[in-house]
Amino acid sequence: MSTAAALDADAPTPRPKPSTAGGHAEPERADTTAWLGVIAGAIGSLMATLDISIVNASLPTIQGEIGASASEGTWVATAYLVAEIIVIPLTGWLERVFGLRRFLLVAAVLFTGFSILCGTSNSLTMMIIGRIGQGFTGGAMIPTAMTIIATRLPRSQQPIGTALFGSTVILGPVLGPVVGGWLTETFSWHYAFFVNVPICAGLIALLLVGLPDQEMELDELLSADWLGILGMALGLGGLTVVLEEGHREQWFQSTMIWQLTAVTILGFVLIGVGQLTAKKPVIKLALLRNRAFAAVFLLALIIGAVLYGVSYVIPQFLAAIADYNALQAGKVVFLSGVPALMMMPLIPVLLRAIDLRVAVGLGFVVMALSCWLDASLTAQSTGGAFTETQLLRGFGQVLGMMFLNQAAISSVAMEDAGDASGLFNAARNLGGSIGLALLATVQDSRLDFHHWTLHSSLQANDPAVQAYVQAQAAQFGGGPEGLAAAYRAIDLSILRDALVMAFNDEFFLLAIGIIAVLPLVLLLKPLPKGQINMAMH
Repeated sequence: MSTAAALDADAPTPRPKPSTAGGHAEPERADTTAWLGVIAGAIGSLMATLDISIVNASLPTIQGEIGASASEGTWVATAYLVAEIIVIPLTGWLERVFGLRRFLLVAAVLFTGFSILCGTSNSLTMMIIGRIGQGFTGGAMIPTAMTIIATRLPRSQQPIGTALFGSTVILGPVLGPVVGGWLTETFSWHYAFFVNVPICAGLIALLLVGLPDQEMELDELLSADWLGILGMALGLGGLTVVLEEGHREQWFQSTMIWQLTAVTILGFVLIGVGQLTAKKPVIKLALLRNRAFAAVFLLALIIGAVLYGVSYVIPQFLAAIADYNALQAGKVVFLSGVPALMMMPLIPVLLRAIDLRVAVGLGFVVMALSCWLDASLTAQSTGGAFTETQLLRGFGQVLGMMFLNQAAISSVAMEDAGDASGLFNAARNLGGSIGLALLATVQDSRLDFHHWTLHSSLQANDPAVQAYVQAQAAQFGGGPEGLAAAYRAIDLSILRDALVMAFNDEFFLLAIGIIAVLPLVLLLKPLPKGQINMAMH
């Protein structure tokens, strides 16, 4: 993601400047090594987003083998997400300190090592350490992918790189359950982590060839906004854990949630102090005072909630109602990635031709429509019920994600593009955490509501109800035992219907959330005709 028109002369990996009087014109096509660097960035970004959800399919198996309870096992996913959310806003600063190539090489090597640690884990502690390490090193590869595009491609070819990057961000979360499910079913859960080793080896080779070396700027360590960095770790980390674990811990009935909330508040206070006192804050939160960028930030929260929320709700529904295994459910989730693959060749043209406000608005309307259509599921629904809506949702996500990325950069000054990029990517992941927490809470509360509402609608004195109960009891052999079995069967049937209604409420809530933020599209700042913005840290 980079700056609007031209790159600064002191950019770490400069490209030839556009032609001036008597000068040389900017090359229209990048060379092979530049494209190798872009491919490396895309692979790194795909791995980082893929590893968020790749363990979901094998989580029950992992829990059993490392001796973790169901609630403890959720930390296998949470630890990665917490670390990733913390590091994304810090990536621009880390790039400046160590240089882009060196920084990514270290991240790729460490990501490989932490993946091996996860794959060989025999305890929950060992697994969580590995997942935290994966999150920190993998998360660094997401915003840097767009920096590579900005610095290695001429502006005429940047839309192609942008399309490639956007597809990886969308495909990662939906491809994870399929890949993880297949590896677990075919081999074992260990390969959900070991698969990163050969990919990282190729990634390291591409980085060595495709990116030029840069000098480190270690003096940045002395002038760094250390209060802001500490606050980012405490604030974003604490908030993510509260959102992820709050539902399971009964929110503020838990001492742990109170303690984490205090840590979160302390973290945000430190960030605020850093914003006021640091010569160069680690990330410029003052950008949120800009109405256009604040609108982008809120829209990114919603698109993250939809992207990660739907990837959570659909497998839950298919497992509980349609008795799908993880791989079958993963294939249904992956359907939303098909439009990203099909539209990738068109995205460079669309970015130049369509007003971003129109594109984002259309994308959000389509996503809302898909969620509204999914709010009419029945107890007989299977994966086929999601085919059309997943394709619609994928189309909407492509438009929303790609054009929001452009809106984030166009809404700020050229020198703030890197900070805007970091905040945009962090907002998407944070929106995913908020969405998952809300959906889990809604599911439980609405399940209880519908369960008892359906029960209360059955009148014990109704002759039809009495006849149905007697018929059921007879099928179970009659007598007191048959009657008790009939009551249990009826309650299970009611519970099943209540669960379907709760899932419908979740999709309806997502649709309402999307519609609620739709007016913010009017605040977005359009790009000049034919211009593509890229963010460079």
